[in-house]
Amino acid sequence: MDGLMNVVQSILDVGASVMLPIIIFIVGLVFRVPVKKAIVSGITVGIGMIGINLVINLLTTSVGPAAQAMVERFGLNLTIIDAGWPAVAAGTWAQPIAAVMIPVILIVNLIMLALKWTKTLNIDIWNYWHMSAAAATGYIVTGNFFFGIFCGIVYTVLVQIIADKTAPQLQKYYGLEGISFTTGSAQGYALLGIPIGWVVDRIPGINKLDVKPETIQKRFGIFGEPMIMGIIIGMFLGILGGYSFAGILQIGMTMGGVMFLMPWMVKILMEGLIPIQESAQQMLQKRYGDREIYLGMDAALATGSPAALATGLLMVPITLFIAVILPGNRVLPFADLATIPFFAALIVPSRKGNILHSVISLTIVITLALWMATDYAPVITQMAQGIVEFPQGAVEISNFDTGGNFLNWIFLKLAELYHSVF
Repeated sequence: MDGLMNVVQSILDVGASVMLPIIIFIVGLVFRVPVKKAIVSGITVGIGMIGINLVINLLTTSVGPAAQAMVERFGLNLTIIDAGWPAVAAGTWAQPIAAVMIPVILIVNLIMLALKWTKTLNIDIWNYWHMSAAAATGYIVTGNFFFGIFCGIVYTVLVQIIADKTAPQLQKYYGLEGISFTTGSAQGYALLGIPIGWVVDRIPGINKLDVKPETIQKRFGIFGEPMIMGIIIGMFLGILGGYSFAGILQIGMTMGGVMFLMPWMVKILMEGLIPIQESAQQMLQKRYGDREIYLGMDAALATGSPAALATGLLMVPITLFIAVILPGNRVLPFADLATIPFFAALIVPSRKGNILHSVISLTIVITLALWMATDYAPVITQMAQGIVEFPQGAVEISNFDTGGNFLNWIFLKLAELYHSVF
């Protein structure tokens, strides 16, 4: 088991910018893309991923300190610390069940494709950890290795189904032809956020408010430009964090840069994927008629949308406010605040880019997520104990990506039910 875990960890350690081009090259050859074209496609995708990660790092290193400043400024005192998805991912991969789940997830995906139960080929192996986290939860709560594997398999099947169902909407809104999102956190938030958004869109008065980047730009001119929206939202975060005048301007410019640069990075990555997608469709049409195939990718691609980014950034102070006033919540939001745009990835297309409706929907989901993350904390703490360094003063940790994820929380409850019965 240790040997298998070491192999898995070695693969993960090289990073998406190296592994993704290799995967794209192999997939290209499978779908009969010429070797030269497959190489160029793989490298282009890798460069696009490097660009996306650079901008995401810029986002997280700016929003993280701003959130911490807000916490300190308003004297928030909650006992469970949001340690973020990297800590929980590290804790997940350290579990003995995680190494087994990598081939299991891939095999389940291929079987579903062969049986035409899914259209998605999930090539986003770094987000396999969401399925592995469900497996690890089942194993930790019940002590039953095979029940943990069962949880991971069912989670994988659900991810494939949700990816297929949400693909047409996200492809239309984001312009990501032939792509689906297989990120478990984006899907978990969408399971609640999409139906809640449907209700929000039918509330008299609110349903008439059309707050999209396009309508903002039409009504307010330059203030509707994505980069200007980013600057305004960034300065707002700086003001809430008590930054100096210079600090407010700096975080404003940084957020403006994020809003401007991210769509270009996503465009580069998509240029590499298009030849693979076209060849896949041609091959499938020759063999199966009108059958489609989607490439399952990271929900980070959604951050190329000004509406998704704006929704996520606006949710940072809202999330902190909810955490303070919400009865029964013990989670102090922190590390995962910068990843909220990913949680909005499938909610925003369902609201057709309406930022106001997306924020209202996500506010309700985040409220529920805080309760779920509080409930999930003992298991996540056990999962990460001795694997990651806990934030200073933290006895328990949780996060939004897993702990506040409705999809993962379902498997926590399922495992607790199994444990109580058997």
